[in-house]
Amino acid sequence: MKQSFENIVAEVKKCGKKTVAVSVAQDSAVLEAVYEAKKRGIADAVLVGDETKIRQIADGIHMDLAGFQIIHEPDDIKASLTAVKLAHDGKVDMYMKGLIDTKNFLKSVLDKEAGLRTGGVLSHVAVFEVPGIDRLLFLTDVAFMTYPTLEDKEHIINNTVPVCRACGVETPKVAPLAAVEVVNPKMPATVEAAELTKMCEEGRIRGCIVDGPLSLDLAIDPEAAKHKGATDRKIQGDADVLLFPDIHAGNLVYKAMVHTIPGVKNGCILTGTKVPVILTSRSDTFETKVNSIALAAVVAEELKKGK
Repeated sequence: MKQSFENIVAEVKKCGKKTVAVSVAQDSAVLEAVYEAKKRGIADAVLVGDETKIRQIADGIHMDLAGFQIIHEPDDIKASLTAVKLAHDGKVDMYMKGLIDTKNFLKSVLDKEAGLRTGGVLSHVAVFEVPGIDRLLFLTDVAFMTYPTLEDKEHIINNTVPVCRACGVETPKVAPLAAVEVVNPKMPATVEAAELTKMCEEGRIRGCIVDGPLSLDLAIDPEAAKHKGATDRKIQGDADVLLFPDIHAGNLVYKAMVHTIPGVKNGCILTGTKVPVILTSRSDTFETKVNSIALAAVVAEELKKGK
C-alpha cells in the first residue's frame, strides 16, 4: 500500500486525538488549519494570544470557537512562553507557531525554564507524498541546520528515524546525498557520507540503513540505479530519507518539489525537541499546515513509546 498523508491521518485516529498549543494564535491561516484539524479528528488546540483578535479573525473565517480553549495573553513574547510551557509540562502534545517571528518563536522553544530542550541537536524534517513514488520521502535538513558537521548529521539521522517509524517506515533507508556516489577527498560531503555509512555498519547509528555517498538520482530512481550499475549498493533508488549536505541543497530541492511537482503533498516539523514543533512558513499552503499537524500528532505518539 502506498504511504500517504491519508494513512498518517488514519494512524492519528487509531492513537487518539492530540492537542496542540498555538503560540500567538491570532493568525487567520493558522486558525483555519487548526479548525480543519479539529474537524478531521486530528487534533484539538489551545489558542494562546490576544483573545479579541482571535475572535475577530474567527468570525471573519466563519470558525466556530466552541470546544477551543483560549488563553488571553496580548503580549507576543509572554504568549509564546505560556504556550510552550503547556508543552513542557505535558499538558499538550505539540507546539505550533502562529503570528510571531521565527526568531522569537525559537527562543521560546529553547527557553531554559519552559522550553522543549532535550539536550540534543534540533533539526527539521519535511515529509513528502510525491505522485509516482510509492513511498513517503523524508527530507532533512532543509530549514534549520545550516552547515551540519558530521556529528550534527548523526543527530539529524537519529532525530529523523522516529519520524519515519511514526509514519510506518520501521527501518528507513537513509541516503546521505552528494553530487557523486563515490568518495572524493576534495568533496567533504562524500567523505562524511561514507563515515556515516561506516557508523551505521558498526552500530553507532541504529534503527536504519545508511548508504552514502549517493547522488540524488541513485537515491530515488531505481532505473537510474540500474543504469549506473549500482547493484551492490544497499540503496538502489529506494531511499526513504534524503540527508542533505547543507541547507542550500536541502532548501533548493524542497522548494523545487513544492513549486514544480503537480499534486505533491508535504508536511514539516522540528525534531529533537521534547514534543514535535510545527514551524510552518507563511508561504505554506493550508493543506501543508494541516498535514504538518497530522505529522506532529503521529510523531508525538511515537515519542511517547520511547519514554
